[in-house]
Amino acid sequence: MKILITGAAGFVGAYAIRQLAARGHDVHAAILPQEQLEADLQTLCSVHHFDLLDAEGVSALLGDIQPEGILHLAAQSSVALSWKQPQLTADLNIKGTLNLLEAARCLTEMPRILLIGSAEEYGRITAEQETEIRVPEETPLHPVNIYAATKAAAEQLAFVYHNAYGLPVICVRAFNHFGPGQREMFVVSDFCKQTAEIELGLREPVIRTGNLDARRDFTDVRDIVRAYAMLLESGRAGEIYNVGSGKTAAISEILDLILAGSETAIRHEIDPAKLRPAETAHIAADPEKLHRDTGWLPEIPTAQTVADTLAFWRQKLKEQSEA
Repeated sequence: MKILITGAAGFVGAYAIRQLAARGHDVHAAILPQEQLEADLQTLCSVHHFDLLDAEGVSALLGDIQPEGILHLAAQSSVALSWKQPQLTADLNIKGTLNLLEAARCLTEMPRILLIGSAEEYGRITAEQETEIRVPEETPLHPVNIYAATKAAAEQLAFVYHNAYGLPVICVRAFNHFGPGQREMFVVSDFCKQTAEIELGLREPVIRTGNLDARRDFTDVRDIVRAYAMLLESGRAGEIYNVGSGKTAAISEILDLILAGSETAIRHEIDPAKLRPAETAHIAADPEKLHRDTGWLPEIPTAQTVADTLAFWRQKLKEQSEA
């Protein structure tokens, strides 16, 4: 299958290129003009420059490639940044998605589109649901932050195009995923980077944290992109799929794993700047539909992903210090 990945220069994009290429697909990576893929990735795909907010440019790109499938990763994906830059978040996540859907609709052969949304769309669960561990796709959406609201809006646009034009869109609500290479604005990568900095003597032995009580469904990014590939191959158009492990872990438990992997004595303190104006208490996927339709199950343990992420930051900071 000829597959276009938007936002291919991002954290998930790199893993998606490797996964889809390994499965024998003809991969096309769309990135911003100022972005560049790593050399090994460039050997696995064709690289194209585009701006998601340029509707004519998006149409031209799709017209040139004529993709059979699209993995739509391009987005402003940080909850924290969405509070600081709400307009940018809305432009990229809503207007940008609309540009892509419209361009895909106009192709002679409409491609399968995997639209990546977020578990943040579920928001604060109701009192009746608080005892439930897994959240099914039928759960009503109650987004409590700007990022989540924009993702919910993009999903609704996708279903308008599916119902009105027959555009074969598959929507994903991805739960928390992490791994080596993730930016430090995300919680696990942030903790790992701080730990590596402490080990190198670059900061005092204190990790600054936000809310440690929240429970999240954490999955290795390598498992996540495998699910994306399987959905592009065999997911049902017009459906929503949770992508997550189905198990929760408190952020404090993740921090404990990180600290256990360090020989340096480290304590932690709450940093008010890292607390969000609103946050869900806990949320976990019910991935039964995904498993039923594709056979996907997570394979990489959380402890392994934490160790790999910590190793990534140790190596990256070491290289920077020696440069």
